[in-house]
Amino acid sequence: MAKTQTGGKLKKLGYPQGPIIGMVIERCKDFEVDNTFLEDLWRHPENYSMDKDWSDIAKVISDHKNPPPAIHLKFGPVKNKIWGEDIIDEATIEQFHTACRLPIAVQGAQMPDGHVGYGLPIGGVLGVKNAVIPYAVGVDIACRMRMTLFSDSIKLLYAPKHENLLRRAIEKETAFGLGARFRDEDKRHHPVMDDQMWFDVPWLRHIKDRAWHQLGSSGSGNHFVCFGILKTEGIEELGVKGGEYLALMSHSGSRGLGNEIAKHYTKIAMETNRLPNEAKHLAWLDLDTHDGWEYWEAMNLAGRYASANHQLIHEHVGRAAGLHSQAVIENHHNFAWKEEHFGEELIVHRKGATPAGKGVLGVIPGTMADVSHVVRGLGSPDSLNSAAHGAGRAMSRKQAKQTIDRLEVKRLLEERNVDLISADLDESPQAYKAIAEVMAAQSDLVESIAVFTPRIVKMAPPGEKAED
Repeated sequence: MAKTQTGGKLKKLGYPQGPIIGMVIERCKDFEVDNTFLEDLWRHPENYSMDKDWSDIAKVISDHKNPPPAIHLKFGPVKNKIWGEDIIDEATIEQFHTACRLPIAVQGAQMPDGHVGYGLPIGGVLGVKNAVIPYAVGVDIACRMRMTLFSDSIKLLYAPKHENLLRRAIEKETAFGLGARFRDEDKRHHPVMDDQMWFDVPWLRHIKDRAWHQLGSSGSGNHFVCFGILKTEGIEELGVKGGEYLALMSHSGSRGLGNEIAKHYTKIAMETNRLPNEAKHLAWLDLDTHDGWEYWEAMNLAGRYASANHQLIHEHVGRAAGLHSQAVIENHHNFAWKEEHFGEELIVHRKGATPAGKGVLGVIPGTMADVSHVVRGLGSPDSLNSAAHGAGRAMSRKQAKQTIDRLEVKRLLEERNVDLISADLDESPQAYKAIAEVMAAQSDLVESIAVFTPRIVKMAPPGEKAED
């Protein structure tokens, strides 16, 4: 029978207070070992690097004893530019400039919807050499926008609530909330669940089932599904003529899959690259390493999953309402791309920023009570071909819940003819910057080619923890 070990006994053998002791105590439940063995494991972990039962703990001990050298930030930030500086708080600007001091940084850009995030601020764009920063991508990997234009009449929007087909379709075919998932019999089907990456990366197999049950759901926080009216003078690239169109717009990402990938590889990155405290969440993985390659491939899997997520939302809601799709516009944010800028390949991270290369179409949403914009990128080199991804928060979630009057929100929505199915106070229009100000601040980055006015909106119900 295995001998019971205690923290006190292990500390006398030299083990430090912390997680290593817990790991050893747990392992000792399965193996008969004495103090001589445990002392030697602590003193000479290299002797156990090939031991099938103890090599993992030996590595943790070795890493504890020989931490990587501290990495120093550059004295000043690399070339960077800020759009809408007058509507961005100082803490966000400071966080952005810290990111621009990373040794791997080449160029940065901050969009006008900016506010503080983990690592890179929301609206932050950072180009680096041959590395990827998990927290500069974000925990909701490949969060994205999708808009479908229908050939059906906009009069469908104005049916009474109790018989409105569009409202019923959203209520029936969407799932909102941090743990939102579909039952076995309602699971959505898509080829992304047969993707080879589920099998190439062993630990992903353990979360595949959860990911499948969440496929086609919308999560919480600032994620939404809404019907509205798109007004345009024409979108030549899509063959869309000028006029008003019934449209469905959604915002969500890769759900629990992206979150698990972000946490897993951020931990590895922080163990590999020891940065000053103010930059610790900007730890990176070199793309030439196995961990860097694996994160890159897992991130791209999350991108394909997020795209499938939106496709299924739109297909199921559209089918339930009996609609006929005419055109689709979509774009990622919270992602990293390999792109050429100024004659060299960079890894461009867009944390809550929209790709806006010349001629590239995208969707930049306002709030539940404000217009959103379909835009065409102007290809600004200084922004690394980027633009804002939305209005951007003006209040923290806590501040919004403490200060915003629910009746005031209700009055505003009634004035603007918005039917809100569900949402919490922290997603109120008053908690966000004015989309008009954000668009004005980036007039050299994108041109607006269509305007979407929301009419029927659904978000996560009150009380749900945000995951954006």
